Amino acid sequence: MKMKKEREDGKLLILLEGRLDTSTVPQLEAELKDSMEGITELVFDFAGLTYLSSAGLRLILLAQKTMSRQGSMVIKNVNSIVMEIFTITGFADILTIE
Repeated sequence: MKMKKEREDGKLLILLEGRLDTSTVPQLEAELKDSMEGITELVFDFAGLTYLSSAGLRLILLAQKTMSRQGSMVIKNVNSIVMEIFTITGFADILTIE
């Protein structure tokens, strides 16, 4: 997985490319732990994300819970494969997806 991070004021944008699965979740989890202080808006750009496993879903849920306390979270540019995963798991109902 490739990850690009852009931080501006209280906004953090994370662009992901590749697979978010058991082997790559620790990389994103560490990045989130290091970057969440002072963030009021978290934006994930999934334009390049090709696969999302249950481990990735768990991490997204944890990020959502954190951001519900300190601001907002949005997921953008979700492809049909990942959107189907969100829909089947019910995540589409609890996440803000644009």
